[in-house]
Order: sequence, then structure tokens, then C-alpha cells
Amino acid sequence: MDGRGRGADGGVRYSTHVEDGDIYVQTEDGPLRVGAVATAIEAVGGPAWTIDYSDWKREHYPNLDTSDEGLVVDVRDMLAAMEHDGAFVASLRALPDRPRDEDALSPRLGLFVGKLLENLQSGVE
Repeated sequence: MDGRGRGADGGVRYSTHVEDGDIYVQTEDGPLRVGAVATAIEAVGGPAWTIDYSDWKREHYPNLDTSDEGLVVDVRDMLAAMEHDGAFVASLRALPDRPRDEDALSPRLGLFVGKLLENLQSGVE
């Protein structure tokens, strides 16, 4: 498998996989190393995430399905299941994969972790 599929909108989607403790995102040219799984898990607060919806979100999205609230998900499983569009993959590729100075996260891993957090905060579909 080349790590590509079609999204609901018909666009190409690129898979994520974990190998030897590192996160990789598939690209047209093969796997792109994003960073260490352990660093990503630490950045989101640990290996488990409890789905929770704020009062603000409930008020502003009254039709939001919150039936998964309280569910505890495995962060490693969530990141390994992520798929990305071509624009996100291009952004990852353009960023350095090494931390700057004293930063704990490289810019590439920081972008990935941001998307992971967005997915975790959105709940499970």
C-alpha cells in the first residue's frame, strides 16, 4: 500500500504510520519523518485523552453530537489513524524536522501535534 486514499471530497488523503518510535506521513515521494511518538504524546499531555465538550461549544453548536463525551482514547492510536490532505503534507514537508534552540518540538512535529490536538478536541466520529 502506498499510504494514499481518497477522502469524502474525492481528494487524495495521505496516511500516518508509526515505525520504530517515530511518526511518518506518507507523501508522493515516500514516507516523511515527522518526529518521535513519545514527544508528540508528551506534548498533548499523556497517552490517554478524555473527550470533553465545553459549555461554550455546546452553546454555539446545539446540534453537536456529544455522545462520545467521557470516552477515553489512546493518543498513539489516534495519531496513527490520522489522514491528511495534500496541502497539510506540503506544509509538513516545508518545515524543519529538528527543534530550534531549546524548543522541545521541531516546527514539523509542532504542526502535526496541533492537528492531533484539533482531532482530539473534536471527538470521535
